[in-house]
Amino acid sequence: MKAMVLCAGLGTRLRPLTERWPKPAMPFLGQPLLRYHLAVLKAAGVTAVGINTHHLPDTMAAVARAECERAGLPLHVVHEPVIQGTGGGIRGLRDFLSGEDFLVFNGDILFPVDLRPVVAAHRESGAVATMVLLPMPEGEKYAAVESDAGGQVRRIAGHGPGGEGLTPWHFTGVHVMSPSVFDFMTAEGPEDINREVYVRVMQAGLQVRGHAVDAYWSDLGMPSRYLATVRDVLEGRVPLQALGKDSPLHGLKASADGAWVHPEARVAGTVRGPAYVGAGAVVDADSTVGPNVSVGPGARVGQGARLERCAVFEETQVAPGEALTEVLAWGPHRVPAPLTGR
Repeated sequence: MKAMVLCAGLGTRLRPLTERWPKPAMPFLGQPLLRYHLAVLKAAGVTAVGINTHHLPDTMAAVARAECERAGLPLHVVHEPVIQGTGGGIRGLRDFLSGEDFLVFNGDILFPVDLRPVVAAHRESGAVATMVLLPMPEGEKYAAVESDAGGQVRRIAGHGPGGEGLTPWHFTGVHVMSPSVFDFMTAEGPEDINREVYVRVMQAGLQVRGHAVDAYWSDLGMPSRYLATVRDVLEGRVPLQALGKDSPLHGLKASADGAWVHPEARVAGTVRGPAYVGAGAVVDADSTVGPNVSVGPGARVGQGARLERCAVFEETQVAPGEALTEVLAWGPHRVPAPLTGR
């Protein structure tokens, strides 16, 4: 089975971080976000991966090559000089994907889920596509996927034939597709897989199905969500066991209060859990890190600094005496990431 990870997005809401990394290449607890996607896909039976690139294509391709080599997965890369949207992006990998059913995975989420039951249900149903769904997150305003009692999707973000007695769900950004989906795509130009391609499938009387799962899911596309996801991992809300050796905490031992410090880090200050300090990071004397702080590989926390509820990216220098709360820190940048109400 093959899979595609969508990697062409601009990441405007995460600037200036995305001026350095495309979202799927962005570090998360010491390793690229893409590594988590590949672990999930490989566990589902995927044997080869394709990506599309647009924003910072060389960076994205280099990270994907390194991560796929690490995972033992062949990589196929298609560059989009003009961004093609989700539908157009998938269409660009048609030659790579069209031999059999395949998976598509959004590149900016953390979703350690077992996809094997979803794949099995898709194959049994004969649907053109199966969308992986969750109950709508409380307080969020994501566009709803509405399905009938039999699990057939009838409306997506207000588009589609509709019907009576429909239940709204949240779409996770993960789908299983049959090659017949390409028959409903335009020959060229940008298009949206959900609002356009799937609507054509439904209007033709064929099935787009929804498959609800019980799993942790987070969208890392905004600073506050990125930091909230760091907090969720450190506070033990994310079942990382499914990631195996690709868990960011694999092989580390936590203190009694949940401080995960890499053995190659140098800590002279105080680390209060839950917290993470990556390989090669330095925490100078009289500084305090935590709770709910991630310090990336090679970063340095200067003497007397105070860090609480923040993420410090790799190689970043926190100045002596600097106080950071609810920010993402990369180089000279301090990006506000308020957690109020999250």
